[in-house]
Amino acid sequence: MSRKPTLVFVPGAWHNADTWDKITSLMEAEQYKSIRVALPSATPNPSATFLEDIKAVRNSIVAETIEGRDVVVVAHSYGGIVGSSAIKGLVRQKQDVSLSANDLSGHVLGIVMLASGFIPTGVSFLDGFGGKPPPSWKADVQSGFATIAVDPRDLFYHDLPTEEGNYWVSKLEKQSLKALAEGGEHAYAGWMDVPVWYLATTEDKALPIQAQRMFVQIAKDAGADVTLREVESSHSPMLSKPKETADFILEAVTSFVG
Repeated sequence: MSRKPTLVFVPGAWHNADTWDKITSLMEAEQYKSIRVALPSATPNPSATFLEDIKAVRNSIVAETIEGRDVVVVAHSYGGIVGSSAIKGLVRQKQDVSLSANDLSGHVLGIVMLASGFIPTGVSFLDGFGGKPPPSWKADVQSGFATIAVDPRDLFYHDLPTEEGNYWVSKLEKQSLKALAEGGEHAYAGWMDVPVWYLATTEDKALPIQAQRMFVQIAKDAGADVTLREVESSHSPMLSKPKETADFILEAVTSFVG
């Protein structure tokens, strides 16, 4: 089995897989296979569900593990909830360590989270964040989409050059409200099963740094193995601080591989 695990990248709500391009280029230069997952809920389909998002990520993981390759999940924002849920049953159990020499399948080694949260098993994304949308977006029940209620460039990309920030605003997708508000029965606290490295974004206007630090502490208090680092960035460090983010991911993966 190759020493270098496959990296499976999961975007946040409203975002498509292209937001990972800067990072995957840097990872591939370091000889890491990188797979970017497009989430079904970030499409013009208001009926897309949280479970569909989980399945999209899980399918990408299983396609690697059945070939004997280990996997690290790298997830941003809402994608952290999806990624954690997708790894259920795909980690190496402690009692299986003695059998590892005969185990030809790969496993999920860890999760890298960027500006995300830790949702308990059985709790939907929205319920995990207090049960109602924050001021930055609203639940448009009539259309079935979660709609951004503030300037999206300021919310997500305020530290990017204006032209680049506007480009990424133009790339934002519609976001299924159903995926954010429902499906808690499919949520799984995979962050309790593997080590997590968490990159907190200190200039974040979508998920304030105080909330991120609180989420990390709650996860640690629950018994999770979380390593916290911080970067001076907006909600989108993979775009505004790609080198720092890539270096963080490389350090995390090295830790997971051991």
